[in-house]
Amino acid sequence: VPGAQDLVDFSPVYRCLHIYSVLGARETFENYYRKQRRKQARLVLQPPSNMHETLDGYRKYFNQIVGFFVVEDHILHTTQGLVNRAYIDELWEMALSKTIAALRTHSSYCSDPSLVLDLKNLIVLFADTLQGYGFPVNQLFDMLLEIQDQYSETLLKKWTGVFRNILDSDNYSPIPVTNEEIYKKIVGQFPFQDAELEKQPFPKKFPFSEFVPKVYNQIKEFIYACLKFSEDLHLSSTEVDDMIRKSTNLLLTRTLSNCLQNVIKRKNVGLTELVQIIINTTHLEKSCKFLEEFITNITNVLPETVHTTKLYGTTTFKDARHAAEEEIYTNLNQKIDQFLQLADYDWMAMEPGSRASDYLVDLIGFLRSTFAVFTHLPGDVDVHSTMSGKVAQTACMSACKHLSTSLMQLLLEAEVRQLTLGALQQFNLDVEECER
Repeated sequence: VPGAQDLVDFSPVYRCLHIYSVLGARETFENYYRKQRRKQARLVLQPPSNMHETLDGYRKYFNQIVGFFVVEDHILHTTQGLVNRAYIDELWEMALSKTIAALRTHSSYCSDPSLVLDLKNLIVLFADTLQGYGFPVNQLFDMLLEIQDQYSETLLKKWTGVFRNILDSDNYSPIPVTNEEIYKKIVGQFPFQDAELEKQPFPKKFPFSEFVPKVYNQIKEFIYACLKFSEDLHLSSTEVDDMIRKSTNLLLTRTLSNCLQNVIKRKNVGLTELVQIIINTTHLEKSCKFLEEFITNITNVLPETVHTTKLYGTTTFKDARHAAEEEIYTNLNQKIDQFLQLADYDWMAMEPGSRASDYLVDLIGFLRSTFAVFTHLPGDVDVHSTMSGKVAQTACMSACKHLSTSLMQLLLEAEVRQLTLGALQQFNLDVEECER
């Protein structure tokens, strides 16, 4: 690489210095030179207003500053005292504070993680170059840790969109597999082992829907993206591990959690989808130990180490599951209310009907088909029986409780002032039908 003397013609400076020295006015020239260079330093340190828009803006800015100090360093070593170390150090102090202030301001406008990453690489080159000339650059590396928080924020924003697309485009039904190749591909993308399912002949189904392997892989992509920033920052492996785990916890507890809650709370979300979300989040929660291992393999910091941050983001999947369960109970009760609105008792009837009321027969038919959804769940026996079984039992309890309270309410309504025995017998037929 050509040095400063190959790129810049220093002879006018040497000539002036010689003339002033001969005239006995060397000090005048030294003062003049230093004053002029201070002014030029201020110009060089002025960032262009749109610097944050492209990488070239930053590159040009850094090149100007490096150029200035490389020239001063050359003058320091080739002239006897035209500039001295104290003068250069003072200029560098000023340059450092102005550069850091400019970078703080401009980098905060940046919303594209890849531009932030490129900027970080430029700053590292800038710092390493100047350190090679003996300038202290610790403050620049400290500032990079601030930019890292911002990089993490831009990543989280980007992944919000990624997760949203995955969840919106999912069909919320188990993944069908027709041959060994597809089976191996899915198991390669997502850590799933089930001896029972392996034995089954094709075609068969995984218990979870497409969003499980997709979300899992995107969490891994996010971890890689975090790791990219920590390269060349002279950080210890514990610091890198800490940074990755903290960011991943945020990704799970904030970004993914919000996306899942939005899907669960959507107006048109059906029961089968909610049940599928419960199954999916169970499998994702189980896979978290593999994510822990994945981070450990990257950073070589064992989770048992005293200082490691725990991956507590796994609670996200529990929370989503509870929200989906609550939504199932709420949905069922709302449906029961819709059927009850059709109840039309004649409280003055002399004779009861021969069978249970139509609205109730329809309601029981609906509940029967609803609970069939729970019993036809795919996948491994333990998840199927414990999880959907528990949800189904609680849903059934909640539905019976809601129905019995609502029926009681029908009898006790203020408008019902008189009751005949015939009306009560009809009502009793309905209650017996529910019980049956």
